[in-house]
Amino acid sequence: MTQSVHAIDALLVEHAQLETQLADPDLHGDAVRARKVGRRFAQLAPIVATHRKLTAARDDLEAARELAADDASFAAEADELETRVAELDAQLTDMLAPRDPHDGDDILLEVKSGEGGEESALFAADLARMYTRYAERHGWTVTVLDQTTSDLGGYKEATLSITSRGDAADGVWSRLKFEGGVHRVQRVPVTESQGRVHTSAAGVLVYPEPEEIGEVQIDEADLRIDVYRSSGKGGQGVNTTDSAVRLTHLPTGIVVTCQNERSQLQNKTRALQVLAARLQALAEEKALAEASADRASQIRTVDRSERIRTYNFPENRLADHRIGFKSHNLDQVLDGDLDALLDALADADKQARLQQS
Repeated sequence: MTQSVHAIDALLVEHAQLETQLADPDLHGDAVRARKVGRRFAQLAPIVATHRKLTAARDDLEAARELAADDASFAAEADELETRVAELDAQLTDMLAPRDPHDGDDILLEVKSGEGGEESALFAADLARMYTRYAERHGWTVTVLDQTTSDLGGYKEATLSITSRGDAADGVWSRLKFEGGVHRVQRVPVTESQGRVHTSAAGVLVYPEPEEIGEVQIDEADLRIDVYRSSGKGGQGVNTTDSAVRLTHLPTGIVVTCQNERSQLQNKTRALQVLAARLQALAEEKALAEASADRASQIRTVDRSERIRTYNFPENRLADHRIGFKSHNLDQVLDGDLDALLDALADADKQARLQQS
């Protein structure tokens, strides 16, 4: 109890300090800093509001109990207030549970074809469309930074930037952070003439995107930079200049390409953002692994090998193997109706965090 009291006191002080900062015009001259402060303020606002409601309810309960001692008619009100206090106390405890520090972040999402050749590439494109449709439903912005297409128009690989608007406490990462892993599909491929169901797979990698490249140290001496002509969609000018950029981070072997911006400088800047996100995720994954093998639930967000989900077309069924979630609305899910699944994953993660706290 004492620990939670100290925690809420510290948050009340921080909330007041953030409110003062937001009222300072100088803050808004730095867009990145202002967004950070705004997001943190948005995270704390519901906690502070619930704490104030709880404090008021406790004061009312104390008064009702005193009055009930002289007038029995106040006893019923005291009982109602006891229930209210218990509910608000539980809400506040839940709000104070450990949360993912990246929940307010935008993301970079990579989709890669895997087992299954052309069919896998087509499925990778289906996944990219699914996430794009989901983002559109939430008013988010999706930018394709790079893609390599297959002969039938699938994605051998694609990198998407998904960003939210404003300073919401819960951003894109809070919803899509559980999507990293191997996604398996069971269906009749367009290339199958006998009508047989095949199984293939595609991989998804998800990274929180740093607000600034400078948040992650990247030494230019550690980079090999290659430029080449863009080969994908990109509007006028594509295939006429060497605007596409490939970055190779020599210490880790990570390779990032970007070709969909209009200039070589823009592509390099974007590629550096992707590299920074991947290096940040790699560093955090290593830190979690060193801290505790039991924290694998967070490592899975950048796991290349874990089979997390199966999409069964003949039965219109989706199954998430981590939490035992099943639904028979695969067609709707692929059209971006992911909230029921993502809510279930978030609830399971919250319970795991509460157990660790």
